[in-house]
Amino acid sequence: MEPSPYKATPRETAGFTLLLIAVTAAMIWSVWAFSGAILWAMVLAVVFSPLKERIQQSMPERAGLATAITLLIIVGGVMLPVVMLVEMILGEAAGLVSRLQSKSVDFPALFNQTVHSLPDWAQSWLHQSGWDNLSTLSDRVAANIQLLAQAVAKRALSIGADLFSYLVALLVALYLIYVLLRHGKTIVARAGAVVPLAPHRRAVLATNFVSVVRATVKGTVVVAVAQGSAGGVVMWVLGVPNALLWAVVMTFSALLPAVGTGLVWVPASLYLLAIGHVWQGIVMALMGAFVIGTIDNILRPILVGRETQMPDALVLLVTLGGLSAFGFNGLIIGPVIASLFLATWEMVREEQEHAVAEAQARSPGHPPATVPPAPAATAGEG
Repeated sequence: MEPSPYKATPRETAGFTLLLIAVTAAMIWSVWAFSGAILWAMVLAVVFSPLKERIQQSMPERAGLATAITLLIIVGGVMLPVVMLVEMILGEAAGLVSRLQSKSVDFPALFNQTVHSLPDWAQSWLHQSGWDNLSTLSDRVAANIQLLAQAVAKRALSIGADLFSYLVALLVALYLIYVLLRHGKTIVARAGAVVPLAPHRRAVLATNFVSVVRATVKGTVVVAVAQGSAGGVVMWVLGVPNALLWAVVMTFSALLPAVGTGLVWVPASLYLLAIGHVWQGIVMALMGAFVIGTIDNILRPILVGRETQMPDALVLLVTLGGLSAFGFNGLIIGPVIASLFLATWEMVREEQEHAVAEAQARSPGHPPATVPPAPAATAGEG
């Protein structure tokens, strides 16, 4: 490409910079409604791109067909199970609300039976706190039950009202997944060419992004689903009420390092012990500690391998912060931001060490300093 014969003045450069910022901000604002679809399309494209490459190796001249097959695998293996799970959760929640509103459950008999089945220390504590009186208990929890029922009903109505928006976002995500799988390398190359960073820095940041996304999805989401599924089966076998709902809660709690599934199986074990199901409570505790908890130690090294990992404390912090700031999308955004943060500051550290080494080398009477090489494309130690 020949250089332009016209050299822009500083005023024109400033004007073009403002124009570039304005149109970029307008572009982001115009597609912000689909930010979640764009994010998860990128995530799924990154995770499934190796599968697409393996499929294409068997049909080198059919890139479009290989991409379509990969997209069908994503739909059948990821999206349909998620939709079915959401439908089951909403159905169970709606059934619970219906039973509460129809008063088909004999609450006085159920309450008395539960209280009398508790051990003596639990009954004494309930009596001292006033929770063994059904009328007092009803006054305390009636408002909360009503609010819960209204929240569930409102959420169900909201999902129904926004069904068209969800369908549009799903179609956008599917289209973007196809485009990114088919032309991802070209898009990344063209986008990287306009990023004002040195090529080696772009490569490090891109490697960190891909590694963290794959590690988060494979080493966190898949493990969490496996732990939630195992916990749900155990709770269902042991007779824990609403096992499906608690399995979903366990799946989300498994996303939190250092806390994990114990947020669910420990209270479940205590609940079973409190109502007199001693052996069930013991089995729940043993299964939680030695089966559900062990899934993470077995599957994570297999799924993540040598991909980038960060300390558990940092992962916990950025995951909670990401979920608070960005909702469910923060599950990916938080670790990615942390990875890029660590990678950029690692670049700063390397530059400072090299600058010090060069200064010492130029200084008479000082031998050149040896700078230990930093690990390439890492965001922290696991």
